[in-house]
Amino acid sequence: MTVRHEQITVESTKREETIDITPRVKAAVTRAKIRDGLVAVGVAHTTAAVFVNENADPDVQRDVLTALERAVPRDAKYTHAEGNGPAHIKAVLVGNSVTLPVRDGAVALGTWQGIYFAELDGPRERTATITVIGD
Repeated sequence: MTVRHEQITVESTKREETIDITPRVKAAVTRAKIRDGLVAVGVAHTTAAVFVNENADPDVQRDVLTALERAVPRDAKYTHAEGNGPAHIKAVLVGNSVTLPVRDGAVALGTWQGIYFAELDGPRERTATITVIGD
């Protein structure tokens, strides 16, 4: 069994945005030369997240951010002193990692799926770790 870790840098340009990291994850799987196994993407930030969702229609990404804003409004009262309380809560709701199967040397995503980094307190330079495990 092989385990390979790669760290990528993700630069955001807005306070809240989603960034498609699918090509970078696929490239990491290719470099790992794993035929069958798993790929995990983890974000070590408390105001960022990672998720899998549709990548064919960019309106889906806008809808995700809009729904998160409705669920956790920026103008509500939060006690966190840094002023980014909503970003912390949104990160908890979305999650800080995804794990996907690798089959025949490729990430097993559905036809319309992509892997997204969610910036919730930007703009910032962030990191994510891609771990590929398998044979």
